Amino acid sequence: MPGSGAGVLIVGASMAGLRSAESLRRHGYTGAIRVLGAEEHAPYNRPPLSKELLSTEGQGHADVAFPLRASLGEVEWMLGRRATALDPHALTVTDDTGAVHAFDGLVIATGLRPKPLPIDSHGLGGIHRLRTVDDAVALRGALRPGANVVILGSGFIGCEIAATAAKRGCRVSIVSQSAIPLERAVGPLLGAEVRRRHEANGVTFFPRASLFSLVGDPSVERVVLDTGVMLECDVLVVAVGSDPNTEWLAGSDIDVRDGVLVNGALQAVTTEGAALPHVLAVGDVARYANPLFDDVARRVEHWNLPTETGKRAGQVLAAQLGDDPVAAAEVAARPFAPLPSFWSDQYDMHLLAFGMTYLADRSELVAGSLDDECVVKYFRGDQLVGVCGLGMRSAVQAYRARFPAPVAAR
Repeated sequence: MPGSGAGVLIVGASMAGLRSAESLRRHGYTGAIRVLGAEEHAPYNRPPLSKELLSTEGQGHADVAFPLRASLGEVEWMLGRRATALDPHALTVTDDTGAVHAFDGLVIATGLRPKPLPIDSHGLGGIHRLRTVDDAVALRGALRPGANVVILGSGFIGCEIAATAAKRGCRVSIVSQSAIPLERAVGPLLGAEVRRRHEANGVTFFPRASLFSLVGDPSVERVVLDTGVMLECDVLVVAVGSDPNTEWLAGSDIDVRDGVLVNGALQAVTTEGAALPHVLAVGDVARYANPLFDDVARRVEHWNLPTETGKRAGQVLAAQLGDDPVAAAEVAARPFAPLPSFWSDQYDMHLLAFGMTYLADRSELVAGSLDDECVVKYFRGDQLVGVCGLGMRSAVQAYRARFPAPVAAR
């Protein structure tokens, strides 16, 4: 379906949005590409925000910005402008300035935002979240030696911030409703070892607890937990998960019950089950079935998937906007079955995983020892669904080829 000349609009100046633009060019699309981004910054790498950028003074956007390939020289970057509405029938997006952007093809790459503080903050200062480079710079300035840092949440962001804060000389407490950090992602075996290593570095855990109230003026001075415990607090970090940025899609008839539902071509699906061939979604905001595992549509926030979905979206849109409908249909019909991967550095501990470890109903230590370096395999029934290593990187990498073929192809 050749376009009208309006070109491709990418909403979200994210890694997934950038990879989509690169893929469009790589697959022969020569038309206009415009990127609408809510942040003032060009696309940058987010994993370092809770690691290098948070621990290294003087670093900022330039240190984490992605290089822009020469093929993207004619891309129009519209930064600091937020999408507010989509009309998938008129093929237009409206932004917060009131401007209306027509498109032939749309890529939704709006990602996530941190969940809010679970109680009213009453305007107190000293409360931080970590999603953007500006968040990281602000939090870094608060992590002074001796500061009392309370972190809500024991997921990857919470644990990585805890490790960075402890290394900077802060007194760190982690408050979590979970008994074991990272339990959903790596299971009880590795999760318990992660906790042991944090405690060896001075971090205190308050499991199965929630925030009850805040004390202070004008900034947080203490936090009170629902267990009755009161903690001194100079810095409160909220790391209790994320929500997909889909509010701007209200009224579009797209299924956004948990992110944007898409098919195997990453084309958005309506609430009535119809695919919109000109509207695609990528990255953390996209919800899709992965035939490596099953036919359940999920949002997967692993670090390699913005790249994998961006590559796929660019290929599909480039074919769709070309002049060969048969080839476009063939491209769209190809199965999309990326192998998710995530990694995390905390102190001298390096975690690397492949698959969907959280689908497992059992895990098995297959190499090494938990208190040193090791490899753990994850199974759902007899199906291998994930592998994770503490160190032993080459051994973990070798498992990539051991995942079964897509279920639809068996």
